[in-house]
Amino acid sequence: MEDIQRFYYVTTQREMKPVGPPGTGKTLLAKAIAGEAGVPFFSLSGSEFIEMFVGVGASRVRDLFNKAKANSPCLVFIDEIDAVGRQRGTGIGGGNDEREQTLNQLLTEMDGFSGNSGVSVGLPDIRGREQILKVHSNNKKLDKDVSLSVIAMRTPGFSGADLANLMNEAAILAGRRGKGKITLKEIDDSIDRIVAGMEGTKMTDGKSKILVAYHEIGHAVCATLTPGHDPVQKVTLIPRGQARGLTWFLPGEDPELISKQQLFARIVVGLGGCGKEQHVEKLAEDINSSVRNITESAYEIAKNHIRHNREAIDKLVEVLVEKETLTGDEFRAILSEFTDISVEKIDRTPNREMISV
Repeated sequence: MEDIQRFYYVTTQREMKPVGPPGTGKTLLAKAIAGEAGVPFFSLSGSEFIEMFVGVGASRVRDLFNKAKANSPCLVFIDEIDAVGRQRGTGIGGGNDEREQTLNQLLTEMDGFSGNSGVSVGLPDIRGREQILKVHSNNKKLDKDVSLSVIAMRTPGFSGADLANLMNEAAILAGRRGKGKITLKEIDDSIDRIVAGMEGTKMTDGKSKILVAYHEIGHAVCATLTPGHDPVQKVTLIPRGQARGLTWFLPGEDPELISKQQLFARIVVGLGGCGKEQHVEKLAEDINSSVRNITESAYEIAKNHIRHNREAIDKLVEVLVEKETLTGDEFRAILSEFTDISVEKIDRTPNREMISV
């Protein structure tokens, strides 16, 4: 709300600078402010100013501001301004190229504006993501098992545009599969596609499939048995992007602050998929003693998890190779047959201690 109030103030003063990653809603925020203020909204992308012929972009800038002056008061929003953001005086041909003229005209039109202030529009937190998901699921039929709060928890780092894309992708998948509602399967597959890429061709080589299965199960076992790591959400042998298999985790909160315990747990889990051929000693020779101690300690923990749970790992690999995908609950159910993974044994309380350097 504070950002919106500041945005409204600087808009009435005729100049502002909304800053933030792509897809976070800067244009939508500007439209909303124009609507609240009851004034016309003029929007143009910076890339639309740039043409092959010199002078076209500058002409478009003049036309835009002439139209805005004729409808004053109004809100003028120029998106992708970096498209014309070359430093002044560095153009080709004595400073008379298209970008140079466009930028000079833009600065001329804006000359004399006051109230120059910036408004930061960042990526949404978990609460913001849930609210955005509600907006983009209003016109879609969701299965009763689909929880927007769980989707918000699974999508840290997603922008508003990413979340809109997620729900649209899920709706398209549901339609292709002949379903009347979006189910958890469509949501799951859409998140996988956005984060990891398109689904690849399934592995047919039995030996390679088993090797990848051991790799992913190693990650999952170490994550489950190491305090401080996020729980396993899914283990799969379905290739996506450059990965031949993937282990997904369910973050409990947005990873803005990470404790020493959580960082160490991630190192353990990363090493858990390396197998016995990994040469930690050679790697450690190239880094300082502090990092070497962390790496060796984490490797020992990962190695112990793998050694002491070999029977469980063999069983999990067997089931994964057969089913190709295991949910987190299915994975934990099998692992619990061989070792105690109860909350009492595995302490997952986040460690809030500061990291000393």
